[in-house]
Amino acid sequence: MSIAMRIPASELSWVLEWEAIKGEKGRKEIGSRGKLKEVTAVEMKRTVAVKEGSKGTFETDHFQSRCPRWSLLRITGGQLTTTPRSYTSLQTQQHPKNADLLSPPTSNEDLCHIATNMANAYSWVHNNIRNYANVNFRYIAVGNEIHPPAWEANHLLGAMKNIHRAISEAGLGNQIKVSTPFSTEILGESYPPSKGSFKPHMESFINPIIRFLVDTHAPFFLNMYTYFSYIGSPHLMSLEYALFTSPGVVVHDGQFGYQNMFDAVLDAAYSALEKAGGGSLEIVVAETGWPSAGGLASTVENARTYNTNLLRHVKGGTPKRPGKPIQTYLFSMFNENKKEPAFEKNWGLFYPNKQPVYHTRN
Repeated sequence: MSIAMRIPASELSWVLEWEAIKGEKGRKEIGSRGKLKEVTAVEMKRTVAVKEGSKGTFETDHFQSRCPRWSLLRITGGQLTTTPRSYTSLQTQQHPKNADLLSPPTSNEDLCHIATNMANAYSWVHNNIRNYANVNFRYIAVGNEIHPPAWEANHLLGAMKNIHRAISEAGLGNQIKVSTPFSTEILGESYPPSKGSFKPHMESFINPIIRFLVDTHAPFFLNMYTYFSYIGSPHLMSLEYALFTSPGVVVHDGQFGYQNMFDAVLDAAYSALEKAGGGSLEIVVAETGWPSAGGLASTVENARTYNTNLLRHVKGGTPKRPGKPIQTYLFSMFNENKKEPAFEKNWGLFYPNKQPVYHTRN
């Protein structure tokens, strides 16, 4: 469960400071108690968003809660908006209008109820989507990082199909796509990227989901953290390769050369999709980021470097899929003080008091 900040690819404003807005987008104010204040925005032509987790304590105008909700950060005209992916106390908040938003996910616990009873799917869509006709939802994320042997895996595809049916019968099937975020744990082979494939024991689980996504023209969601790949094998992999700072090609794979791990993992996933009949699918990076404290290589400077370079990088695609911006959700908006181990607390761009953890470089 998280908060996503969604910006159209054609005109992205990236916000990491709370002081003065650059450009011609107008001005609003966001104060420490939720009133608008001027913010710094860096204009970039690509698609990036910011997600928020749920294991922290934050203060807002109306309540102290585990996560902030509407109107934490917004730029005039709906260009930049925070929006909950979990509507815990939605009725108390004002909804943004004319925004391109990721919808709330169904929780893992909801899957069985939705998969086995169509009435529950209709109810979920009515309560979470149709009740907010002024919000332009784009995706519904069904569950998060579900795969065997988790019991929810038995109900994931059924829940996706029922939510899709309910969305379609509401006349929103062309507007809202239904998908589910996977972790890179589903990959068996990933080196070199052209050898990418899903784990053999996952095929009976994931292949029907891929067929569903192809049939409904929905994207494949992938949560991808080069940080975890690096700390898992720091003796085999350079930090520069994980942070987008390698001076040259690190991995040669036929006609393609890879200068960063982000592209290599993403193209390995594309190779796996091709082998599974999903070559037409677009991958949306549903989560990525770098912690600023608490573990190996988790420093403010490394977090700043990763996120700054990510923003610059995603406009151009990967070696295998060049020329198209990579839709990416950056994790996360705020640090989460209730997570363990220590580095899990420190993925945020902001502290709970809304002060920036660091500023990106232009």
